[in-house]
Amino acid sequence: QVQLVESGGGLVQAGGSLRLSCAASGRTFSPDAMGWFRQAPGKEREFVAAIRWRGTILYADSVKGRFTISRDNAKSTVYLQMTSLKPEDTAAYYCAADRAIVVVTNPREYAYWGQGTQVTVST
Repeated sequence: QVQLVESGGGLVQAGGSLRLSCAASGRTFSPDAMGWFRQAPGKEREFVAAIRWRGTILYADSVKGRFTISRDNAKSTVYLQMTSLKPEDTAAYYCAADRAIVVVTNPREYAYWGQGTQVTVST
């Protein structure tokens, strides 16, 4: 059974930084890609960033230049470093993964999801 456990959310002032972590566990789980999505109240879940195990990285335009996704293969962990945070970044952030993903920006392609971690950016 694959489990994704996120950590690192919290409350931060605008302009501040946070780092989210997502640790994957499960017998012989080798994800093709891991991604971060977010969902604000009343809005659809949206793509934030993704990293393939081969190294390809993709960001949503809204976070490009401010967020950095990285991975530690030895720990099966992916990170999302968020800087210059804005109030509009406030959302529940979810980690997702799967073994075979064609379109990393599509949440329907991911079978495994974490429980979510709340990020709140105050003005």
